[in-house]
Amino acid sequence: MRRNRVRDLLAQDEQVVTGWVTTGSSYAAEVVAHSGVDAVTLDLQHGMFDVPQAIACLQAVSTTSAVPLVRCRSHDAADIGHLLDAGAYGIICPNVDTDEQAQALVRACRYPPTGRRSLGPSRGVLYGGADYPQHADDTVLVIPMIESVRAVENLDAILAVDGVDAVFVGPTDLSWDAGLPPTSATVADELADLLRHIVDRARAASVPAGIFSLTPDQGRQFAEWGYRLIAPGTDMMMLRAATERAVAVLRRV
Repeated sequence: MRRNRVRDLLAQDEQVVTGWVTTGSSYAAEVVAHSGVDAVTLDLQHGMFDVPQAIACLQAVSTTSAVPLVRCRSHDAADIGHLLDAGAYGIICPNVDTDEQAQALVRACRYPPTGRRSLGPSRGVLYGGADYPQHADDTVLVIPMIESVRAVENLDAILAVDGVDAVFVGPTDLSWDAGLPPTSATVADELADLLRHIVDRARAASVPAGIFSLTPDQGRQFAEWGYRLIAPGTDMMMLRAATERAVAVLRRV
């Protein structure tokens, strides 16, 4: 089976950069995948696209060395299984607040007897190889998101769930849930304390931690704190920022 390079890098405590696609454009996904990132995450939760478009994006990413990941919409096991069957090599699941929810996520991503995933990998076999069913459980990444005060309170229990390969922090929702100022390029002290607490507990449990950043500089700060899987903004954030810079230059002429 094709190796999961993101899994290998995280196991070595190496930095992993993931692109973040919200448009549903297979061309955009392909361009992002060719940018030097280690992975491309297709965002079905907040992205402006649906599963058929996600499958086209997975096909586009598969032409490159970037590892295809998907942020699913919800905890629905059937949807998660469908995305894995389509060739996602990792699932980032939003709003995992308890160890019970983390256990359910693992079961949705793993074949029996470990989990309840139905056998029918479809495109997964095309991307992963003919022996996909035998090795998928050791290859596909299961990544619950930590984005609420309740999740932080239950963090140690979530980290202890067998089959959780990493956790991924959503700082905007976490800040919102904690009643803190909206996230920006500068992280408020109270949020910084929470983010440091999460990565410290994760590293103590030998579980890699990832996080979404609003800017590359913010992502570098998170990396210095110990985060290893980092998204330095979305495709649309970067497109808008680059366009605004170009417009600003021309306005000065």
